[in-house]
Amino acid sequence: MVSLSQQKAFLLRGGEEVAESRISTGREGYATPTGHFKVIRLDQDHRSSLYGDYVDANGTVVKANVDTRKQSRPPGAHFLGASMPYFVEFKPGYGLHAGYLPGYPASHGCVRMPYWKARQFYHAVHIGTGVVVRP
Repeated sequence: MVSLSQQKAFLLRGGEEVAESRISTGREGYATPTGHFKVIRLDQDHRSSLYGDYVDANGTVVKANVDTRKQSRPPGAHFLGASMPYFVEFKPGYGLHAGYLPGYPASHGCVRMPYWKARQFYHAVHIGTGVVVRP
């Protein structure tokens, strides 16, 4: 269960809380969807297909923090999606994953968690596990 107002996620097993994590959810203009969902994909080494950096052949960042829908690729560069380890997708394009937690909603809609908590949640669920996101 994810609580947007508390900026916390709770791992429940048989209705009992077994783990809790601080989180960072969608910032203004990039709301995290609320409702009842089910896990649709698990990807331990996921990378974003929209957000990341344009890098050169050596992996040096040419243009950082891009949205591929809004910023064109510089000549000679390629896109490297942002790393989203332990991705638990619950709605197309939205999921829980390891990431930066500044202490407030800051993501593009996903639920960011500390690395070790994301790993714990990832290994505790399976395709079809229910996910509830509350305001």
